[in-house]
Amino acid sequence: MADSDSREKQLTMTVLMTPEMVNFSGKVHGGAMLKLLDQVAYACASRYCGNYVVTLSVDQVVFRNAVQLGELVTFLASINYTGRTSMEIGIKVIAEDPRLRTCLHAMSSFFTMVAVDKDGKPTPVPALELQTDVERERFAAAQDRKKLREEYEVRHHATRNAPKKDVA
Repeated sequence: MADSDSREKQLTMTVLMTPEMVNFSGKVHGGAMLKLLDQVAYACASRYCGNYVVTLSVDQVVFRNAVQLGELVTFLASINYTGRTSMEIGIKVIAEDPRLRTCLHAMSSFFTMVAVDKDGKPTPVPALELQTDVERERFAAAQDRKKLREEYEVRHHATRNAPKKDVA
């Protein structure tokens, strides 16, 4: 495992959008993009912590612009937050038309990944060392998202376990 000074907090991956990824109008299926996002989150998180990881949650997947057949799509991932066994990975997606030399912000999302050991049990991850103002801002925003997820779970659990009312 790499020491914390050399631990990679960011990952960039570029993928060509090919015919099997698109619908009849030539736009990339949202599901194809979600699969790629999950793979990028996995690669970024596992590289950082030195373990296999599993997806715990996906937050705020925002489709900003359609991705077209033949475009080069670049995924810019970063570790925004680490807990005891989990990490938040922020991913910005840029779609580039190489013929027109244009780039668009296509998507953004946040994945929470949990590190697991060889038995599939959660295992601790290295603490994130915040070195820049941007890293500190991302960390604080990730803490806010974590708090919102926890509040949602409490509300969802309370609603799910509430007594059912008879409807006449």
